[in-house]
Amino acid sequence: MNRWGRIVTGAAAAVTLLLCATPGTAAADDAVALNGTYTVVSDGQWAKTNYRYHDEATVTQTWTITSSCATFQDCTGRVVSDAGWSADAVYASGRWRVRRTIENWQPCADGTTAPGDQSFEFWRPRLELDDTRLVGWDRTTGPSGACGINKWLNITMPLTLTRTP
Repeated sequence: MNRWGRIVTGAAAAVTLLLCATPGTAAADDAVALNGTYTVVSDGQWAKTNYRYHDEATVTQTWTITSSCATFQDCTGRVVSDAGWSADAVYASGRWRVRRTIENWQPCADGTTAPGDQSFEFWRPRLELDDTRLVGWDRTTGPSGACGINKWLNITMPLTLTRTP
């Protein structure tokens, strides 16, 4: 067999192995699912307001998370916070996402307010052996045009979730 024949044969064998590989087990799916109680800290010391560092209050909450996975990429769940809110959670592209609306979030000079769209995005750090901690971002954005200003108010803070026993 010539050189190109060996290359084509090798490539065909590799594709066959990939296509015939067994799908992940339930244990792999369970590794992605989050179930339990977590202490969640949004670190205001490193907050950015409209992409510039600006101190905000640090917020600590306790979340109860329930989730299930059909596959390692198809997970959904629910977050219930001790701060009095709950929201759906979705797992995609290796990250969990939780979104909620905060009514009356942005105060305006005329006494009115605008809502904020808060999103939490978090994941397990890749190079860390501790699987009880997740890291990410807490972002809240007000609507453009709120308070008569054609600019979004955007506050981003580092986020840490630590599983409580």
